[in-house]
Amino acid sequence: MTAAAPSDTAPSTGAVATGPRDPHDRVGRRLRSLDLLRGVTVAGMITVNATAGVQSLDKPVFATLLHAEWTGFTVADTVFPAFLTMVGVSIAISSRGDAAGAAATRRVLARAARMILIGLLLGHMFFLADFHKYGVRLPGVLQRIGIVFAICALLYPRTDTRVRTIVAVALLLGYWLLCLLPVPGGQATDLWVPGHNFVSWVDRIVLGEWRYVKGPFGYDPEGLLGTLPAVAQALLGTLAGDFLRRGLPVVRTSKALLIAGLAGAAAGLAWGMLFPIAKNLWTSSFVLLSTGLTVAMLGLFHWWFDRDDRPARKGDLFGSFGRNAIAAYVLHEVASIILTGDAIQLPFKVLAPLVGTQVAALAPVALFVTIVWYPIAYMDRRGWYLRV
Repeated sequence: MTAAAPSDTAPSTGAVATGPRDPHDRVGRRLRSLDLLRGVTVAGMITVNATAGVQSLDKPVFATLLHAEWTGFTVADTVFPAFLTMVGVSIAISSRGDAAGAAATRRVLARAARMILIGLLLGHMFFLADFHKYGVRLPGVLQRIGIVFAICALLYPRTDTRVRTIVAVALLLGYWLLCLLPVPGGQATDLWVPGHNFVSWVDRIVLGEWRYVKGPFGYDPEGLLGTLPAVAQALLGTLAGDFLRRGLPVVRTSKALLIAGLAGAAAGLAWGMLFPIAKNLWTSSFVLLSTGLTVAMLGLFHWWFDRDDRPARKGDLFGSFGRNAIAAYVLHEVASIILTGDAIQLPFKVLAPLVGTQVAALAPVALFVTIVWYPIAYMDRRGWYLRV
């Protein structure tokens, strides 16, 4: 950790590196809108994971704060894909003139490797404490972010908008075909049934027991072939970043992002009638829907927060999370064990008779978000940012 300015690449920041400094051109400065949208997403991530932790204690929670079991789309399902979309946006708006050079390539690969390593360490905290009780899982959230970041950060300075659009479309269509391939061994392919598809079969063959869902129809939600549409998602984010780099008036840019985002979401919903919207399979329809919603929100945030040059307020809820997203991610993973403690569950016991169990279950979740936010806000006020 350093006391320097936050890193200029995703997923942890929204820094911008080069360009003129006129009121409409956001190249050359941080985008408050991107920091705040990332912060909202981080807060959502902590809320979703804490809600799952509360549910594991047999407490009823609001279903929309939990991931869809297979097909479908909930509020919880917006979080991870939003990070990947913002990876692409950040890569585009922070790209420097030397981004294709050997030194920049080494930095990208080193940063991706560190993200993957952190993801592996966080995912195996309990395994390292007890080899016999807990198992190994190779894929994970930070692992996928690290791989996607490396591919897109290396591709971006070597391609133009047209090429990246073609690659993204090809990946989404190609992944659809992969999902429809016959499963070896005669198993029927049914994309609406968990694990009954070629992509899940590849996870079972290659990852073995080192996957999230075990059993004869097991799979991993961050599996191998699912990385392909995840890369497409970040590439779509670079297209939004390209538009932000053009230096157009904020209102015009915001309107274009909002329209494009809503169109993408509508296309995802339409495609979902043929190719189900399923986060665990990271389907192409899921990519379009979630990317569209993220870009639309970015358009609204850009219109509201980037119209002037007011400095960011240090120590606020969403800004602190957005400027120090990696630190917040690590802290919430390490601190998650306190969700099973009696102290943090006490508000639930007090409120349940008064407001009902589902509403009361939000109390320990909100308390956990606050516990994670406080040190992150302190770091933000002191100018301490975890650079990966």
